[in-house]
Amino acid sequence: QVQLSESGGDLVQAGGPLRLSCKASRRISVANTMAWYRQAPGQERELVAAITPGGTSNYADSVKGRFTISRDVRKNTGYLQMNNLKPEDTAVYYCKVAWGQVNYWGNGTQVTVSS
Repeated sequence: QVQLSESGGDLVQAGGPLRLSCKASRRISVANTMAWYRQAPGQERELVAAITPGGTSNYADSVKGRFTISRDVRKNTGYLQMNNLKPEDTAVYYCKVAWGQVNYWGNGTQVTVSS
């Protein structure tokens, strides 16, 4: 069973940065699709950013230019660098990694942005 462990969530003031990490219990390679989602109270989970096996990164319009997704295969860890955070970024952030056709999710990390 693969486990994903997110960390880095915190309470931060608007305009500040935060970096989330997603550590996998299984080896990550450039062949894995990795993605970050978020879910705010009362809202559906939404895709924030993803990086494909080819290395292409995609972002939700609401975070383009502010968030950057990356991965370090030597550490089996993915990251989400978030800059210029806004109160509307407040949510639980989840990472998802695909091995073949199977997706694995972490338990999430809370990000709260105060105005």
